[in-house]
Amino acid sequence: MKKKLRLDFDWYDWKTTEKEYEKIDKKFAARLLFDIVTINEFEHALLRLKNDDCVWGPVHSSVGEEAVAAGVTAALRTSDKVFSTHRGHHHFLAKVLQAKIPENWDPFDGSIPGECAEGIVRSMAEIMGLSRGYCGGRGGSMHLRCRDAGFLGSNAIVGGGIPLSTGAAYTEKSNNTGNIVICYFGDGAINQGAFHEAANMASIWDLPVIFLCENNEYAVATSRTEVCSVSDMSIRAAAYGMDGHIVEGSDPVALYNAVTYAAKSMRKGAGPCIIEAKCYRRYHHAGDQPGSAYNYRTTDEETIYFEKEPVKSFPRMVREKGVLAGEEIERVSDTARRAVDGAVEALTNSGEPRTVKVELFPDPATVTDGVRSNGKEFDGITWSEKDDFDKWQNVKYSDAIAAVTRRWIEKEPNTFVMGEEVANFGGGAYGATKGLPAQYPERVRNTPISEAGFAGLGLGAAMTGMRPIVEIMFCDFSLVAADQLFNQIGKARHMYGNTTDIPLVVRTRVCTGLGYGGQHSMNAAGLYALFPGWRIISPSNAFDYIGLFNTAMHSLDPVLILEHQALYTKKFPVPAGNYDYFLPFGKASVVAEGDRVTLLTYGNLVARCESIAHRLAGEGIAAELIDLRTLDYPAVDYETIGLSVKKTGAVMICEEAKKSHALGATLAKEISERFFDYLDCPVASITSADVPPPVSRVLENAALVNDDTLAETAAAVARRTWK
Repeated sequence: MKKKLRLDFDWYDWKTTEKEYEKIDKKFAARLLFDIVTINEFEHALLRLKNDDCVWGPVHSSVGEEAVAAGVTAALRTSDKVFSTHRGHHHFLAKVLQAKIPENWDPFDGSIPGECAEGIVRSMAEIMGLSRGYCGGRGGSMHLRCRDAGFLGSNAIVGGGIPLSTGAAYTEKSNNTGNIVICYFGDGAINQGAFHEAANMASIWDLPVIFLCENNEYAVATSRTEVCSVSDMSIRAAAYGMDGHIVEGSDPVALYNAVTYAAKSMRKGAGPCIIEAKCYRRYHHAGDQPGSAYNYRTTDEETIYFEKEPVKSFPRMVREKGVLAGEEIERVSDTARRAVDGAVEALTNSGEPRTVKVELFPDPATVTDGVRSNGKEFDGITWSEKDDFDKWQNVKYSDAIAAVTRRWIEKEPNTFVMGEEVANFGGGAYGATKGLPAQYPERVRNTPISEAGFAGLGLGAAMTGMRPIVEIMFCDFSLVAADQLFNQIGKARHMYGNTTDIPLVVRTRVCTGLGYGGQHSMNAAGLYALFPGWRIISPSNAFDYIGLFNTAMHSLDPVLILEHQALYTKKFPVPAGNYDYFLPFGKASVVAEGDRVTLLTYGNLVARCESIAHRLAGEGIAAELIDLRTLDYPAVDYETIGLSVKKTGAVMICEEAKKSHALGATLAKEISERFFDYLDCPVASITSADVPPPVSRVLENAALVNDDTLAETAAAVARRTWK
């Protein structure tokens, strides 16, 4: 027996009738017109500047889509948040104008409010890569941000910014602000996995985010009909239990009405929706040539759509319906043109061609500023050492993780934990959240199996004031979330001109030597170390874990914590009843002293190398063992390493990671360059075999570095016979 089923969801088609146009408030219409014309003039000015070589990099203009930004922004509060795309100048400028233009401004009097003029100048300066830009020229056309205007970031990765919007919406909901989040993206992005992961999470958590798809029918030159199985993008809302809306993208009033309707319910606690704006871009993907010049669109098609462009159709409609007189339309349009012309004059020298005012270029000396926080968040922190504590107790490694996490949830209301299974089994699959789900059910959140979705949500939440703790169950799963971890989290602070903190902690398990096989056994230190912005720590015992975790949670940078599963069940001494002390980043621990060879390691290998040091002592070799603890390249403790090298003259780096994932080659290079005069022999770097670890116990043991190899190599290095 079969029964035919049909979709059952609310799907709306929004249009503005002629009678509705006749009733539009005059000042409201003028304000929409000002935004539309300003955006249109702004984009054309940028295209001319690009042709004059005043803009470095692409210009993805929004000509033809101005009404989307104008109509949507008119329905928002300044405190509402926006994320956008590589084609996001119009979204950015509309939100900046909303924040900078006073509510009592009269669009008919010909004046340009000072803050409005400055907003246009700074917007243009950013796209031109100049120091007056909102991100100091770091972001350019595709990475715009103005926190004061509620514009949290545009994104060059198609679909990449969508998960971030769910994080911002999570913040707004958690803080009961009543604000909503608009997430703009194009029709191409709706086929990205990031969209589907984010949409699902937004729906199951009832987050106040509007997913606003600008369906302009083309990616670069690929038609929507070639790559999408449905003609209406908004039907995808049905898959996630949302409402769907279709709006004519050249009609700012219809867009205003649709967003107002959706926002009203969201401000009262309703979940997300999808709004699809059917629109059309005038020019090719970048530059000022039409798509027909590249033979993927016809001139007949363009002629039809160009007549519907907002800069033509909206003034025509409000004039025909008697809302605005022709003279009023021209007065408002002239004000917009003068505002944009003023920005061009402020940033360039007149002439043919125009040239950039050289004094506005950023100082090259600032190029590395803002990769990380300047560390001021640690002012006033007292760093601890083991000698500072009198009373101790033995605690399991996993229990220490749960206990110090509890302390942060208790004392910091913006802290929450999320990940796969973290709220099950009374404390996660391995006890790292033991007892927390029952005590804090709203702050220890199970996620779908959507690493990209919840990693990106973590970034959006961190950028808006939360302190997320994200658990990625196995290191290998980082690759599933690679765009969010490395293109987004690792780059965001620097890319947005050091205008955002990222207080985000990612915890993940290292499972080498435990039979998990090739796709569950990665050590991710080498992977994360490839991307500037990340801090990486690998605590080898519970005492270090507590102190470094507190520092990680206090940090304004993203921090990766590597936890070897073999440590979870082991007990270590920790200060009795004290989970509030701090250990600094970038400070290694000298576990054993010696003068013949320096052993550098971290994580699970520390205990093994300690046994090897005892074994070497029996052979008359005094090995100095250093637990690196901090693994990101800029924070490696070369001071402690250098003091040791001066004593021993020989170094061996010991890692359980496979060779291609190990840190050793880079560390060996740095040590050789920094301390060449003190070295008696080449730096040795010992790793596991460069293969995915097999599941077979015998083959895994053969692949992983073993104690005999470590001891024999260390002895050879100490005797200066290693080659």
